[in-house]
Amino acid sequence: MSTDSLGFLNGVGELPEQLAAAHEAALGISSSDLPPAGEIDNVVIVGMGGSGIAGDVVRAVAGGELSVPITVLKQMRVPAFVGSRTLVFAVSYSGRTEETLSMASGCLDAGAHLVAVTCGGELGALARARGAMIVPCPEGYMARAALGALIAPMLCALYCMGLMPDAQALLVKAQEQLSRRRDACRPEVEGAGNPAREIARRIDRTIPLIYGGGALGAVAAYRWKCGVNENAKAPAFWNAYPELDHNEISGWGQHGDVTRQIFTLVELRHGFEHERLAPRFAITTELVEEALNQVISVSAQGEGRLAQLLDLMYLGDWVSCYLALANDVDPGPIDAIAQLKERLRA
Repeated sequence: MSTDSLGFLNGVGELPEQLAAAHEAALGISSSDLPPAGEIDNVVIVGMGGSGIAGDVVRAVAGGELSVPITVLKQMRVPAFVGSRTLVFAVSYSGRTEETLSMASGCLDAGAHLVAVTCGGELGALARARGAMIVPCPEGYMARAALGALIAPMLCALYCMGLMPDAQALLVKAQEQLSRRRDACRPEVEGAGNPAREIARRIDRTIPLIYGGGALGAVAAYRWKCGVNENAKAPAFWNAYPELDHNEISGWGQHGDVTRQIFTLVELRHGFEHERLAPRFAITTELVEEALNQVISVSAQGEGRLAQLLDLMYLGDWVSCYLALANDVDPGPIDAIAQLKERLRA
């Protein structure tokens, strides 16, 4: 088993407590620090990588409930619809993310109400200089292991504004489910009794292709893909129903002698799928499974949209760590990203 030089597995294991602590801290957010809901026409979340996916979670969970549209932007230029009636969450755990800094500055220039969710850095300095609200994050985590610290402030802010009345209850239920999932997946649990270790064993050296359904399943599938990339340092791909049935399903028509050697399809299911997604999963799998090495189906657990989404994502985090360790890969360092950023700075 390889060395976990940065203690990444410890960070993964602390997610339930991290979310609970961030939730408790975010209870100190005051509605007086936020614009009245009646003065907001849209919500925008800007962020990249591990910070950006926190925005994807909030959009997937809150999008069907908010009375205003919510958009996640992972780019550098501010669109024209951002203005004085826009609430912007600028999310960067480190506070140094180039794209997020560019977007935060542009949103402030457009007159938007900005909330910076960060440990500090240049984003914190920008927010202080421009009089924007700052919600500090606990330090000591890698951004991709700080999901709880990043999503709780946004959900609690929406709660304080009256835009998401059930946010507090959803957070509590999610904390409970993450604890249950962690207890089942921690390294001390051996063999088939550990679902994450068993899924990693089955994937082995094949390339995982992760399919999810609807808004929740799409975010979970993307998180699985990113986890395999960053933690296991291996290729992985994702897509989501129903869109994949309008294009990708046609891509399994040939080269089956190659694809069945290397691709494992992982299906992520949850209890909030639209009723028309279940037959899509079943029929699509039947049509393409001959061109695949195997199909693994995973079902979310927990009560509420947030609990089930985080449960699927958390299981994927553990799977990617076990894939790393089984192949003598250190899950913590992400040297390729560090080299890219260094060359961009130069």
